[in-house]
Amino acid sequence: MKAPQLLILGFLFLGIGLASAQKPAITDKSPGNEAINKKEMADEVKDAMIHAWAGYKEYAWGMDALKPVSKTAENWYPETLLMTPVDAYDALLIMGLKDQASEAKELILSKLDFNKDMEVQNFEVSIRLLGGLLSAYELDGDKKFLDLASDLGSRLIKTFESPTGMPYRYINLRTGVKHGEISNPAEIGTYLVEFGILSHHTGDQRYFETAKKAMKALYQRCSKIGLPGSTINIETGEWVSTESHISGGIDSYFEYLLKAAILFQDEELMKMWKSSAEAIRLYLSDKKEGELWYRHVDMNSGAVISTRYGALDAFFVGSLVLSGDIESAAALQESNYKMWMLQGIEPEEIDYGTMKIIYDGYALRPENIEGAYYMYQATADEKYLKMGQSMFRNLVKYCRNDAGFCALKSVVTKENEDSMESFFLAETLKYAYLLFDDSNKITFSKAIFGTEAHPYKRF
Repeated sequence: MKAPQLLILGFLFLGIGLASAQKPAITDKSPGNEAINKKEMADEVKDAMIHAWAGYKEYAWGMDALKPVSKTAENWYPETLLMTPVDAYDALLIMGLKDQASEAKELILSKLDFNKDMEVQNFEVSIRLLGGLLSAYELDGDKKFLDLASDLGSRLIKTFESPTGMPYRYINLRTGVKHGEISNPAEIGTYLVEFGILSHHTGDQRYFETAKKAMKALYQRCSKIGLPGSTINIETGEWVSTESHISGGIDSYFEYLLKAAILFQDEELMKMWKSSAEAIRLYLSDKKEGELWYRHVDMNSGAVISTRYGALDAFFVGSLVLSGDIESAAALQESNYKMWMLQGIEPEEIDYGTMKIIYDGYALRPENIEGAYYMYQATADEKYLKMGQSMFRNLVKYCRNDAGFCALKSVVTKENEDSMESFFLAETLKYAYLLFDDSNKITFSKAIFGTEAHPYKRF
């Protein structure tokens, strides 16, 4: 057995253990009563990964992403950054797909180059590419992955050169020219896990210290009741929007407060998380007819703005589990599953006050299946296997085509959209696989997942 394979197995085996206004498409909203064959389900997920990868290889090889309806490819920027191979590499390893992983690795190490005169979004490149390269290094052991991560990190760290220490949104990879002073908590506070891991492996503490400084700068500007707003000027530190929530734009800031505190055993970050979690409990959580949801409020007063809740909000189950609040996590996952089954597959956003769909698209998001994974790991309750089975099989039913998997323009009509983002392979399929697979789990007891589901060993 080669050394990289030993590294993979050594890591993988560490963690073993641990009513609607719209007419529902599926009338039985509860998971089925049949026993779950976990191996069969894991194989179904693996088959989905093989199919998605084959479509990428046939129609989009060397590009960022597959467009599965038109059977064409697309890049995020003028030149490819190999989004799908880098993002999906650790998932291919975890599923034991050696041939696919080998061809992905060869492509990445021979073609990936960050010395490009083009502007990229700091946040997305960090969570998908920097995160993917770092987890690839930890799972595979090839230092070339770390060298690529170091090169990218040395470029992205320049975004933090602002008056407040909070990062700009965009940067030219070659010139370092940056802009985008109006940002949001997610794009300010979702670097510490990856930057800290980069510091850990390179010995250069600038990455951890810089990302933590930004996290603290944002936390210190939260309101008197402990909440952040939606948008802020990172040069002046003044809030542009005072709407607070756990939805997209804020979500992974909260996620990384806790995950970085755990991963780096940082007491200061843990105090910041606990303070934020209490503010979330007091002002954002909303119990409605025995169900748990999270609303939108004004950051200063706590006054309710709306009862919107969406696919991205479902991430919070994992945070509740990691923080030890299993009761709230279980209640929230019930709400998440209810949202998914309104039309057989989850919409992007609903109004939980009326249970009407606000935005009916589905982008192949992972967070609901992720919640089932965390709950099963925390409780071993087969109910969450059944939830996962229902969600995954409906995803296959409505989203799979002959080239890959399609996002949906509408969960009501089930009309396909010509998009298969890299996170579908990196997150959605990975969490589904780990939910069912018993042979090589990476659990949150031995690893911390980045917001793009890239696993990092706990120290």
